[in-house]
This record gives sequence, structure tokens and C-alpha cells, in this order.
Amino acid sequence: MTLPVALTGHDVIGQAKTGTGKTLGFGLPLIERAIVRADVDAGRATEEQLSESPQALIIVPTRELCTQVTNDLQTAGKVRNVRVLAVYGGRAYEPQVEALRKGVDIVVGTPGRLLDLAGQRKLDLSKVRSLVLDEADEMLDLGFLPDVEKIITMLPAKRQTLLFSATMPGQVISLARRYMSQPTHIRAAAPDDTGTTVANIEQHIFRAHSLDKVEMVSRILQADGRGLAMIFCRTKRTAADVSEQLTKRGFAAGAVHGDLGQGAREQALRAFRNGKVDVLVCTDVAARGIDVEGVTHVINYQCPEDEKTYLHRIGRTGRAGASGTAVTLVDWDDIPRWQLINKALDLPFNEPEETYSTSAHLYELLKITPGTTGVLPRAERTRAGLGAEEVEDLGETGGRGSRSGRARGGRAGAAAAPAAEAIAETAETERPARTPRQRRRTRGGVGAEVAVETSADTGAAAAAAAPAVVATVVSDAAAGEGSVEAEAPRRRRRRPRSTANGEAGTETVTAPAETAAASAAAPKGEGGEAEAGEARRSRTRTRTRRSTAAPEATPES
Repeated sequence: MTLPVALTGHDVIGQAKTGTGKTLGFGLPLIERAIVRADVDAGRATEEQLSESPQALIIVPTRELCTQVTNDLQTAGKVRNVRVLAVYGGRAYEPQVEALRKGVDIVVGTPGRLLDLAGQRKLDLSKVRSLVLDEADEMLDLGFLPDVEKIITMLPAKRQTLLFSATMPGQVISLARRYMSQPTHIRAAAPDDTGTTVANIEQHIFRAHSLDKVEMVSRILQADGRGLAMIFCRTKRTAADVSEQLTKRGFAAGAVHGDLGQGAREQALRAFRNGKVDVLVCTDVAARGIDVEGVTHVINYQCPEDEKTYLHRIGRTGRAGASGTAVTLVDWDDIPRWQLINKALDLPFNEPEETYSTSAHLYELLKITPGTTGVLPRAERTRAGLGAEEVEDLGETGGRGSRSGRARGGRAGAAAAPAAEAIAETAETERPARTPRQRRRTRGGVGAEVAVETSADTGAAAAAAAPAVVATVVSDAAAGEGSVEAEAPRRRRRRPRSTANGEAGTETVTAPAETAAASAAAPKGEGGEAEAGEARRSRTRTRTRRSTAAPEATPES
């Protein structure tokens, strides 16, 4: 329905349920209207109409959807040799800048990286003739709207604008008309499919306890006929925790959420597509547009935020005419939230049934074999697992842990370990020998310098000789017969301390060296030895303290 309208260059608002082929609904007109070398050779265009700048721009909300749309358009445009480039964050700038320099026809990107490259004048948007907002309701939400408006101001005023999404609220359509010129609103649906959800998706809603959810999920994943499964969580921490617990129970599980580096996110999604992992635990970053063949079960581990999120989550199964099963586990606290979703979508699950991992109706409704436990039997653990999928080194520019070896699958860290050890060993062998430290020791006011050798061969000899030297010098000085000249007495000056009356106080300290020198120079005679002994024994400090009495009042004061 959209192809004939979009091929004429008119603006289109396209709305259809999940899994009905909206990507090719806007992708084929862009590929057909792009001017490439084959058109010039066939005489359909002139040489002047060829351009190395992008002729079409597609803006998407998530990185995973960006890569998927790019792959679909590259496949569809292979015959016409249309150049399609994915531009998104988490990857190195240089390959993207180099591809833009060589020339592209269609650019698919996320708003942040598009603004970065356009601001650095690496991305020229002046020749864009068609703009597409995929998942338009998300792109025109408060989070993306400022960035999208900045990008729109860089585009030519005369252009074709296409908006596509499975959910298109009225306020979003009215907002979109500001950027469009007489758009045609096309809403596609099968004649017998009158509900808001896809008819061939079997939906189950259970009221579950948070401590029993992992056990319930483990048994649901062992249902008859279960193929690939996606589990949606509301928070990144919950997604990581559920993935870890399922892995411990024997399931081949991977995780996709915002706390992972881009390399780890793409590794998990690639392993899921290739069948090495059959359970993908993710947040809502994978709820929109992701198309993986063979997904039979979608489990909402936590209740979605609103009806739009619910539709996009369960829309990962039952795609392109296939059938699927959607299970939603609702906490007691989330019952009011679920009732709003149920009313908005006109579903018959206003009061979910209380269910536990041992409930009989759970086994019956989901076709689980009786006696199934929460641990996958070893005979059924046939998947290769997440570790079998290599991590591509993307030259990541940001994100938590993106520069570590763990974020790149551990290969970078393992490769760097031998090099680090070699550098440390070289630095150890080339380190210069440390010079021995000189210590000055004083005993009894007489200074004697003793060199303490730090090397292993002379340490014991120096330690034995040092006390003898000091003892000899001190005994000679005490007897008055020493030939070693006493050091000049040291005086310590202390700053005046303020007292209560504000007067300055002084303090004089007599160094021990002065006392020892006086005792050595004292004459030996009657009373001389007594005076020398008294001088040696007295290491007193002479202090002059200020008077604590208040000063007398004067006329000047």
C-alpha cells in the first residue's frame, strides 16, 4: 500500500502491526529513487545528478535496529549497487568517516552519532532528498525529539518525509505534521485481524511472585515445541541477573542491555541469530524492530511500562505469518499498571490468575511436561553457548567497560598480558643500582657519620662496625680526651605563643650538644668532676614564660 505513494515522492505516515514488513515499505522506494551509476549508464540520469553525499537519511532509535535495517537495505539494493552505511555510537569514528569520504547513497543512523559527524562536517546532509523516521513514535518522544529537530534543520526544506511505526498515537501524528507536507496516512491491517495485537500470538498473563519468577521461566523454557525465546526485563541489572541465573541452570543464554559494550551486545545478538544461544535476555533496547527468525516464545519477566511497549515486546514473535506465544509475569505491585495496559488494548486479562512454578494450570496452558524441574537436563544442553561466538573488536569509543578486555570478550586482555609481562621484565633488568643511603647519628652531642651499606655482601659488616665506632667516640668525648671536635650547638626557635592577655612569650631551648660540650671542657679539680657529672646529667630546657597576670591599665589604653 505504501509503495505506489512513496515512489511518487509524497510524504507518508505508515502504520501496520509488527512483523508485516515496514522496513521494505520505506526501503524499496529509497533504493528505487536513489541515483546511481547504473542510471547514468542507462540514460535515466545525467552525470551532474550523481553525488557522493547521502541522498536518503533513515533515523532509528537503537543501535541493534540500525544494523538490522542496514543489512536489509544492502540485501535489497545489491542489484542496483546502492551504497548503504550504518552510523551509530559504540564504534570507532574512523571507518565511518572513511566510508562517508568515499561516498554513500543511503545513511542509516542513530541521532547522537549523526549529530556528531554532522557537527564535525564529516557528514553532508545538504543533498538529502528523503528522510525516514523508523519507529516514529519513539523518535518523536521527549528523549529523541531535540536531536531529531536539530537534524531536520540541517536538511533541505524541499524533501520527502516518511514516518513508520506499529504504534502511532494521535499526538505523535499531529506533531509529525509540522515536519511534513500534505502527508498520506496509510494504516494497513488484514481484514480478519481487527484487534490491536497480532491474532496469531497466544497470550498468557500470570500473577507471579518475584522470588519464584526464575523458577517459572526455567520451566516455561522447557515447554514442548519451544524454539528461540526472548525474555524482556525493565532494568539492566535485572537482565544481567536473569541471564546469569539461567546460564547456571544449564540454558544457553545471552544478554543485551545498555551496560554492555557494543561488541558484547552485537556478540549476543549474533549468537542468537546463529542458534548458538537460544535464550536472549534483554531490556527494551531490543523490543523495537528486531527481526529474528524462529522466535516462538516471548516472556515479559517484568510488566512493561505501557501498552506501546507491550505491543512491541510481544511483536518479536508471530512475525511474517508465523505463530508464537507471549507470557507476561505481573508482580502484585504492578497489577494496577497491567490493568491500564489491558484496558487500553481491550484484552480479556484484567485479573491475572495467581500462578507459581508448581501450579498445575501453568503446565497445562504452556504444554510443559509434568515433573519438569528448573534445571535443564544435561542431555538437552546441545547449544554451543555465548562463548562460541567471537567478539568483534569495534574500536569502541565509550560505554561502561568498553575499553577493557572483558568488554571485548577477553581476547584483547589475554593478548596484552604477555606483552605487559615482557615490558615489566625489561624494566626490572634495566633498573640502575640504588646508591647507599648516608645516615648521620649523634650520641651525647657528638656527631659521627656512619655509611650504612645496603648491599647484601657488606650489610652484616657495616651493622657490626657501626656500634663500635659510636661507642668509642662517645667515651672519648665524655673523658675529655677525644680528638673529635664537637659539633656546633643547634638552637631551635619556637614561634611566640599567644596567651589570654595577648603578651608575647619566648622560649629558649638548650640543645643536648651544648650540655655535653660544657661537661667535656670543665676542669678536673675540686668540684670539677661533680660539675661535669651534673652537666652531663642535666638535659634540661630553660624556658622563659610570660606572666599570666593581666597588664596594668595605662592612660593610653
